[in-house]
Amino acid sequence: MTKKILLLGSGELGKEFTIAAQRLGQTVVACDAYAGAPAMQVADAAEVFDMLDGTALEAVVERHRPDIIVPEIEAIRTERLYDFERAGIQVVPSARAVNFTMNRKAIRDLAAKELGLRTARYFYARTLDELRDAADRIGYPCVVKPLMSSSGKGQSVVKSPGDVEHAWRYGCEGSRGDIRELIVEEFIRFDSEITLLTVTQKDGPTLFCPPIGHVQKGGDYRESFQSPRIAPEHLQEAQRMAAAVTGALTGAGLWGVEFFLSHEHGVYFSELSPRPHDTGMVTLAGTQNLNEFELHLRAVLGIPIPEITFERPGASAVILSPVASASAPRYEGIERAAATDARLDVRIFGKPSARVNRRMGVVTGYAPLDGDLEALRERVKAAAAEIKVLEP
Repeated sequence: MTKKILLLGSGELGKEFTIAAQRLGQTVVACDAYAGAPAMQVADAAEVFDMLDGTALEAVVERHRPDIIVPEIEAIRTERLYDFERAGIQVVPSARAVNFTMNRKAIRDLAAKELGLRTARYFYARTLDELRDAADRIGYPCVVKPLMSSSGKGQSVVKSPGDVEHAWRYGCEGSRGDIRELIVEEFIRFDSEITLLTVTQKDGPTLFCPPIGHVQKGGDYRESFQSPRIAPEHLQEAQRMAAAVTGALTGAGLWGVEFFLSHEHGVYFSELSPRPHDTGMVTLAGTQNLNEFELHLRAVLGIPIPEITFERPGASAVILSPVASASAPRYEGIERAAATDARLDVRIFGKPSARVNRRMGVVTGYAPLDGDLEALRERVKAAAAEIKVLEP
């Protein structure tokens, strides 16, 4: 059952997915807008082009004739995926899901208005004046995000009317694709936030990974840990919401569904990605019987997944670049990080260039099943801090 997979987006998550696919004998063509992207380094073939260019995307599909198209990023001419799906190509998880989730407007309206899930109050803004009006209606502080972005780009907390103009500029600069519209959200005073990795199967029940706690700064993941203690009723409600939204979007694959948890107000749906999630890199520490990339692949191929089991606690912490470089940077401190704990692992993503605060690697670690998760988190963060990203 060897399939040819066209991977649209070739970052670190795509790299791990490609490795998982090749271990099961699949062929992967990795695509991105720049040469030497992480997944290209391990794929069978590569294509460099602007995936927002529908004509170029169609040409690549025609050239490689894939069985499956797996989007890994937001900046894709997603409406073309409907055409490919009608032509008999499997789109993961589905063309409908990708089109909805690549745009915060579509997924938020689906969750809040059609499915009735609890979310933060929100409005949209296409101009600076609309943003000012929306922020006044929501109240301060509020959160401003581009409709299309990744890794927290363009996201800011607006604390007063004086911050609105900067939030408008920053949001537009951080937007991916060609949509110039922002979403303004109520600032939720939550106690914690989790990612619930959810697996929808072609011929099996929807499954849930143990919840993943995470810490974000500027809207971007900095560390994650599995599995935090959360109230059973909160977990049950998060699973209900995740099943509802993934079921409405249709398709087979792994989804990263994010929630805010409040002891006072309960569970809020936040966001959803129709693909492996950056916080889910903690599963590379062997926290589950199958990591998130293996789960995604098996769901995509229709290989049955009887159950997902929690094997041991794990944690991850990112390695950020403090420098900008047009070529691949140097790394120091890997030896020191590795020497701190035999249960830690270092993964350098192999990105061919660096920019300030770009995610360049991750440290993962695990503890015995009855181990101290908080102590593990501290050890993993300390090891990540040992690794320095330097100019070439």
